Amino acid sequence: MQSTCTNRRRLSLPILLALLPGSLFAESDTRIQQAVRQSASLEEEIPMDEMVITAPLDRPLFQQAQSASILSGQNLSLALEPSLGQTLARLPGVSSSYFGPASSRPIIRGLDGDRIRILQNGLNTIDASATSVDHAVSFDTSNLKSVEVVRGPATLLYGSNAIGGVVNSIDGRIVDEKIDGTIRGALNGRYSSVDNGYLSSVMVEGGYKGLAFHIESFTRAAEDFRIPGNARTTNEQTINPLPPGETETSKIMPNSNLRSEGITSGLSYIWDKGFVGFAWTEFHTNYGSPAEENIVIDMRQQRLDVRGAFYKPFTLIKEISYKLAGSRYQHTEFDSGETSTLFKNNGYDARVEVKHEKIVGMEGVVGYQSDRSEFSASGDEAFLPSTITQANAVFLYEDIRRGPMSFQFGGRYDHISVESLNSAAFGPALARTFDNLSGSVGIVFTPNDEYSVAFTINRAERAPTYQELFANGPHAATGAFEIGNPNLQQEKSVGFDLNVRKRIGWVTGSIGGYYNRFTNFIGQFPTGIVRVVGGESYNELIYKATNAEFFGSELEATFHLLHPITTEPPEHQNNLHLQLRADVVRARDTKTGLSLPRIPPFHLSSTLMLERGAFGARLEGVYAAPQSQLAMNEARTNSYFQVNLSLTYRIKQGPTTMDLYLKGMNLTNEDAREHTSILKDRVPLPGRGLVAGLKVTF
Repeated sequence: MQSTCTNRRRLSLPILLALLPGSLFAESDTRIQQAVRQSASLEEEIPMDEMVITAPLDRPLFQQAQSASILSGQNLSLALEPSLGQTLARLPGVSSSYFGPASSRPIIRGLDGDRIRILQNGLNTIDASATSVDHAVSFDTSNLKSVEVVRGPATLLYGSNAIGGVVNSIDGRIVDEKIDGTIRGALNGRYSSVDNGYLSSVMVEGGYKGLAFHIESFTRAAEDFRIPGNARTTNEQTINPLPPGETETSKIMPNSNLRSEGITSGLSYIWDKGFVGFAWTEFHTNYGSPAEENIVIDMRQQRLDVRGAFYKPFTLIKEISYKLAGSRYQHTEFDSGETSTLFKNNGYDARVEVKHEKIVGMEGVVGYQSDRSEFSASGDEAFLPSTITQANAVFLYEDIRRGPMSFQFGGRYDHISVESLNSAAFGPALARTFDNLSGSVGIVFTPNDEYSVAFTINRAERAPTYQELFANGPHAATGAFEIGNPNLQQEKSVGFDLNVRKRIGWVTGSIGGYYNRFTNFIGQFPTGIVRVVGGESYNELIYKATNAEFFGSELEATFHLLHPITTEPPEHQNNLHLQLRADVVRARDTKTGLSLPRIPPFHLSSTLMLERGAFGARLEGVYAAPQSQLAMNEARTNSYFQVNLSLTYRIKQGPTTMDLYLKGMNLTNEDAREHTSILKDRVPLPGRGLVAGLKVTF
């Protein structure tokens, strides 16, 4: 069995080393380190040697100036949830916007929405998921090969939408390597008891004489999920009592069901000096909004991806790569079976990168990116006018190595125009243009093969989105009346990030700290006013700018309690690991001194991982502290502690591998609520449940 430490970023903390029993460490560490230095192949597969595709030069995690994580393989299979946010919520520094099982986006270091760039194979999703927390991301997690998470500003490569971080989902829908005469693929199936949900997916790809194809499809469905007790908290029941004769919702969360299906087909041609390919995807999902029992969202997207590269086409040029994605997206919000609002977003994202060989000691990449979004919302409860957003950018990244030191620096310029169209409901057309300049400087010090220290300083700018500028109306799915501000200016941030990493030995992993200060930080703030529109009540939320600061730290450390140095294959090894993960973030409005809304509390998880040949077991405890650092008109969230258990078994027969797994989730049936969710007082996390799954790769 593959080591459970594989495909994970390990955080190392010197103070944790000091906490180990002295005799145990003294007797074991010298022998282990000597064996490792004699033959690194005898040590576990080093997770920080994994390449980060979102990085400019495909550097491994160990050599990255920025904080990053990769989730893949069996670790990804065990973490998979219907939404991307819940799938990644166990990673350090990552939490979820949790709006039910279908529509939860990742939050990174307390930043969410448009500040987190969600990518598919390096390109924008071109959907409406950043517009509102009830809008799902337009792809399913079932056929993903890996997910990369870059924590902290990634504006250098991906523009102002990445001022908080990047999540890049990789599915391999365009084959870029020769697979002549080979057919390979994967079958996946799983069942979850908490919602009577099921998932089935299939992927097949093959090739002949440079031609290659890729076909995949999936189907997912789930009923309303079970909850430990009442849907509403005691505090919510007190503040907003039900009308006489009505009873509190309990045991089952109404309108939390979902159904999704999709299909992708791709074709590529690969030769010695490059490749070119395309893929066409149809995606459809239909899900309820737990915020309102009568609201159902039906989403459809058609997407074309084109990708290719030329390898060493000219002297001093390593590679010229290009990507293009075009999308037709729409989703309809139904209220009691009647069409309420229709959202559309048609657009494209294109980028070209040129990687060059070392020139006067500098190795790097220059690039150009262009993307366009034509967004519209129509219907009785449309809260936005039709808008067109166009962005064009150039960027540069360079890496200079001097012995154990690596200097990484770069800059990016974006020209962005945001225009609202004439509308009877929202008034005459308005247009805003923004010129963003972003840059970063990073230093990575690697004194030996075991340790590295990374430090970055960054300056980033983000243009306000069409929603922040032009929103003015009720949004039925979230129960909010949203009001934008067309006079908002660019959001600017300056910050630093420090990480210490260790990749070999008794303890592996890293610890990091960061600080970011924002000017003109654009937030969505509750006013405390309740608006009544068409007989329905909506909480008023306004977009306004303030100054803010974010600071925090992250830890991921793995103690290899039993990890013998041996040349035996993984299926004959016995390993025992203890993994600790923790993160904390504080964010406040520096003008008022108050905390910002929906900031995640302190999280701590501890996982004991046993590997005995083909068998694996994980016992996990997840703690979320109470959040009492509150914004104006925000309620406190209680702490929770969840216990999870998973069992895995791997069967290998020639080129075929079968992975079976069984997961017990929230075994104590804890009433757990995410402070980052606007529904935290009305929608808890699912109760006790069992997940059984099977994945076959061939």
